[in-house]
Amino acid sequence: MKTLPIITVLAVSLSLTACGQTKTQKTEPATIKKTQKMDTNKLTNETVKAAFDAWQNGDSKTFLSFFTENATMTDDGSPRNFQSYVKEACGKEIFLTIDTVGNDGKDIQGNFKAGQWGTFPVFFKFHQNADGKFDRLDIGQAK
Repeated sequence: MKTLPIITVLAVSLSLTACGQTKTQKTEPATIKKTQKMDTNKLTNETVKAAFDAWQNGDSKTFLSFFTENATMTDDGSPRNFQSYVKEACGKEIFLTIDTVGNDGKDIQGNFKAGQWGTFPVFFKFHQNADGKFDRLDIGQAK
């Protein structure tokens, strides 16, 4: 009869240890995820890469410095106020992945988190003038 209480105490002790181990395992991957940085090696145009990094870091002032003063943009083919868009979205709407890069490194397509609009594939097409500055940005949902 004395073995039953000993077995019960042992079983309870082991179950408490297992619970503690499960909790530690759940918090570890979240920490790893936060420290991962996006691989931007696919970005071959150095100016696009610098602008992209500024966008991802929420540095609208630096992002805008890569564009001409009167730069224009389209959003899914419709004209949009470039300055306003950058100030509203830079750093709040970000690329989660870079899937393809084309047009000498000036076209980027990837998975994008667009705040209230959700997450979906988008493209950014940078138009670079002869001076190396961007004078237009076309963005939109990728097909």
